[in-house]
Amino acid sequence: MKAVAAKPTRKRFWRRPAIIRMAVIAVLLGAYPAFVMTATYTQWFKAGLPGGRNGPADAYRHSLASAIVAYTLSPRCVDWVTAVMEQGGQGNAARAMDAHNNQLGARIGATADSWDAMQQAVLAAVKNGAIDARSPEQITWLAPRAWRERLY
Repeated sequence: MKAVAAKPTRKRFWRRPAIIRMAVIAVLLGAYPAFVMTATYTQWFKAGLPGGRNGPADAYRHSLASAIVAYTLSPRCVDWVTAVMEQGGQGNAARAMDAHNNQLGARIGATADSWDAMQQAVLAAVKNGAIDARSPEQITWLAPRAWRERLY
């Protein structure tokens, strides 16, 4: 009797370990920013601050998001995001404001003892902020004529 050769089996596309790893990484890379944005905007809406763009609300959003990233990952991640998205604070007053607030938020997040303490410290820092503050210890925003009531 003649032996019948078995058909070579082909692994299905999604059963390949490399594809599974890439899919997991892609999901995680999307999930973390979604987590940061959800956590940030949840508190941002509750705060009810004016100046969604260039004002206190903008300062709060940037400092809180940076605090969350520093608290959950590392202040180095905030440095990288600031360099990429805010061009290191170079170019205009709004970028400089955002970079300044990102750094302050990162310091708060990196030293916070708890999630709640981090959120409270950021809100307190914003409440003690000022127009064109230059101190690295004070949240800053632009003058009211530059504010835009926007979500971003």
